[in-house]
Amino acid sequence: MTLAGGRTVQGFLAGLTALAVVSGSAVPATADPARDKQWFFAPLKVAQAQRISKGDGVVVAVLDSGVDGTHQDLGGAVLPGRQVVQNKPVGDLDTNGHGTGMAGIIAGRGHGGDDGVLGIAPRAKIMPIAPANDTFFVGQGIRWAADHGAKVIVMAFGIPDGESLRAAVSEAAAADVVLVGTSGNSGDKGNEVEFPGAYPQVLTVGAVDRANKVAKFSNHGPQVDLVAPGVDIPAPAPDDKYVTGTGSSGAAAIVAGAAALIRAKYPDLSAADVVQRLTATAIDRGDKGRDDYYGAGQLDLLAALTAPQPGASASTPPVAAAPVVVPDAAPADEDSGIPPLVFVAAGVVLLLGAVGAGVAVFARSRRAAG
Repeated sequence: MTLAGGRTVQGFLAGLTALAVVSGSAVPATADPARDKQWFFAPLKVAQAQRISKGDGVVVAVLDSGVDGTHQDLGGAVLPGRQVVQNKPVGDLDTNGHGTGMAGIIAGRGHGGDDGVLGIAPRAKIMPIAPANDTFFVGQGIRWAADHGAKVIVMAFGIPDGESLRAAVSEAAAADVVLVGTSGNSGDKGNEVEFPGAYPQVLTVGAVDRANKVAKFSNHGPQVDLVAPGVDIPAPAPDDKYVTGTGSSGAAAIVAGAAALIRAKYPDLSAADVVQRLTATAIDRGDKGRDDYYGAGQLDLLAALTAPQPGASASTPPVAAAPVVVPDAAPADEDSGIPPLVFVAAGVVLLLGAVGAGVAVFARSRRAAG
């Protein structure tokens, strides 16, 4: 497989030794490298939020590359899911590791007490759906997830607009599912519009760094609804490994976990009201009010769980008949300074689920939305 810029996976992996991929057996006795790297837990007040809700009973569909449910941090978290091409349970196959990382950020249980990756919603259930590289099959995956109990669907990839995809997104929104997507990772290299994130029914998430600045790679435009941490995010990888990476996928996984917390705490809220709670309580950054870099603002997890419910939400708008036009503009923050290494997207998943790279890696790609 060749990455953007002509680099091979093997060549790119050789340059990632600084990202500290470690196995569970290599964890030092004094500290856990995966848990210790979850720097965003403090600013998001995750511990306080999890005293209010842990996502009990909420099913989050991860439409991606599959999930390795045998990972030590995902024990009891993963449902059978679906491989929609072959119309069968997807099993524990993850074709490139991306889906396993997303699952862990959303609903990781950790292991051995305080070791491993703890998800934002550690009692939510993960429903893996694959593949995610074709508009028809993605549409079928969305429908299957909505029909089988998913209350949140996260789609951290970019594929072309398509009639079947638009219809499936519209149907899922009408079925009261919270749809979470990514803005994409070409913000400083073309800022290309990506679907399904550009659909108005999808809560589209961009990435910020440790300084709360929109990362240079994070796409901007009218489709951006919210931002969340997306830099140096630790995640599980197949075979009980871990990887630390950067991209809007990690940010979308955090927001999907937040949606699961809200749906567990407030089960009577509609999907539109959950989205409104997330956006109305966001911390305003950048230009005052909504802007094309931060959207409504940066996720405030604790406020999203505790603030009074905002006013009644408007009905979900129809899917745009044409792609969103994103204006060409310079990044709002010129010094975000984070190299744009990103999660390999589910867009490279083979249609028949053949085994690809067995570990989550990070690479820039036009179709890698995170």
